[in-house]
Amino acid sequence: MLLRIRATASAALMGVSLALLPLVAPAAAPLPGLLAPAAAQQSQKVLRIGAIPDQKPETLNRLYPLVANELSRQLGVKVVYVPVVDYAAAVSAFRTGGLDLVWFGSLTGVQARLQKPGALVIAQRDIDASFQSVFIANTSSGLKPISNVKGLAELKGKRFTFGSESSTSGRLMPQFYLSQAGVKLSDFAGGAPGFSSSHDATIALVQSGAYQAGAVSEEVWRSSLSEGKVNRAKVIPIWKTPGYPNYHWIAQPDLDNRFGKGFTTRMRTAILSWRPTNPRQKEVLALFGAQRFIPANAAAYSPIEKVGRQIGKIR
Repeated sequence: MLLRIRATASAALMGVSLALLPLVAPAAAPLPGLLAPAAAQQSQKVLRIGAIPDQKPETLNRLYPLVANELSRQLGVKVVYVPVVDYAAAVSAFRTGGLDLVWFGSLTGVQARLQKPGALVIAQRDIDASFQSVFIANTSSGLKPISNVKGLAELKGKRFTFGSESSTSGRLMPQFYLSQAGVKLSDFAGGAPGFSSSHDATIALVQSGAYQAGAVSEEVWRSSLSEGKVNRAKVIPIWKTPGYPNYHWIAQPDLDNRFGKGFTTRMRTAILSWRPTNPRQKEVLALFGAQRFIPANAAAYSPIEKVGRQIGKIR
């Protein structure tokens, strides 16, 4: 009984002692919008990259996350790939700041820079300094390889498809050379050409016979051949354009303000450093169809702007 009384008394005294201790509130979680300045700045350091959807989604979704990972590793910042639905959406996202670094074709690159003064041309592939388009035809069309641009007149009255309406290699330059041969868009069967949306789709449509002829990127044509995706008994190349400057990376003008002084230069240096001797970079370059990236400058794309204005794609 005595032990029980003592235990009860001790418990009572402990309760009194605890009750008399000062209360300490748990640390409050930071409210949204009230992050410490350093934390807020860190949360904003995400480099968003994008690209015109010139190939099928499977190819794009394989390539650009690899690009994001390699840039993140080299630059020490978080890099994310943001897909877009079409060429116009890529230009729009760059204009509004939704994308920081974008892989554009010549035409969309010019459009983007005209809409975002100060935008910077970063680099192009080794194959982009003198890129070419290939006119292809279904073998049942009766079309044969031609030796010069005037031979494109044979396409009058044929079912013909371009790629995307804003594609340099799948629309802009092919249309320019068609005009040199005296072929107007209204000269095609049905009074207008088709627009397949991508180079892969153009090849598939011509191969199936849905269209008798079309125009595609030489790089995609070559890769499709090497991967066995082209049935040479059904589709053949009939003419290749002269070279012109094409794809290139374009960056927002304010990246140094967001990521620190010299960031844009470091980013350019990183892209130019990619080599097939590095396993990670080799995979990226192979998917780009290139051996390396080389310096590029805005002045080289002046002829593209001129052609774009001629056909009404730049106003």
